Amino acid sequence: MTARLQKAYRKLYAFFGPQDWWPAKSRFEVIVGAILTQNTSWKNVEKAIKNLRKEKALSARKLYLMPVKKLARLIRPAGFFNLKAGYLKAFLEFYFKTYCGSLKKMARQDTAVLRKQLLGVKGIGEETADSILLYALDKPVFVVDAYTKRIFSRHKMVKNNSPYQAVQNLFSQNLEKEVKLFNEYHALLVKLAKEYCLKGEPQCALCPVKGF
Repeated sequence: MTARLQKAYRKLYAFFGPQDWWPAKSRFEVIVGAILTQNTSWKNVEKAIKNLRKEKALSARKLYLMPVKKLARLIRPAGFFNLKAGYLKAFLEFYFKTYCGSLKKMARQDTAVLRKQLLGVKGIGEETADSILLYALDKPVFVVDAYTKRIFSRHKMVKNNSPYQAVQNLFSQNLEKEVKLFNEYHALLVKLAKEYCLKGEPQCALCPVKGF
């Protein structure tokens, strides 16, 4: 299994090159994006973040003090804007209460403890929590999404309905726990799913990891 995963990574990296994820200008922006990207496309998230930038509001303190109705209006392009405004507020409440608004303090926390804390915040599920851990805080946690399940279920390595933890274990138990590796691997899988391993009409004959 380890060899297969490593081979797939090497092929993807050689084919697509480095992806330079997460697309954000700051670690805090990564967290905002991870919450906003739930159930929507990244293009919509970019529009919402652009609104926050125009308002010069992409800081924890400014968002924390901003009225929730105004926040909802600014992030409207991301969809489910009232819910997501509430989720952002819930995270910020946790962030200031538990870590005094310091990403450095947050990053020093034990990974398992921090993951459990994040999962206790309203609106943060496993994928969102792990995205925050990996991309904002440099924790070696593999992010699993629908693309990951789609690709590896088609290669008969997991089932499409496999639990999140089971799919995550496939990577964390068979690869070195390295932030750079997990970051790049997940980003490459997203690229593969969007361009070749399509949901409706997969381009299997052209797939860069065909038969790995």
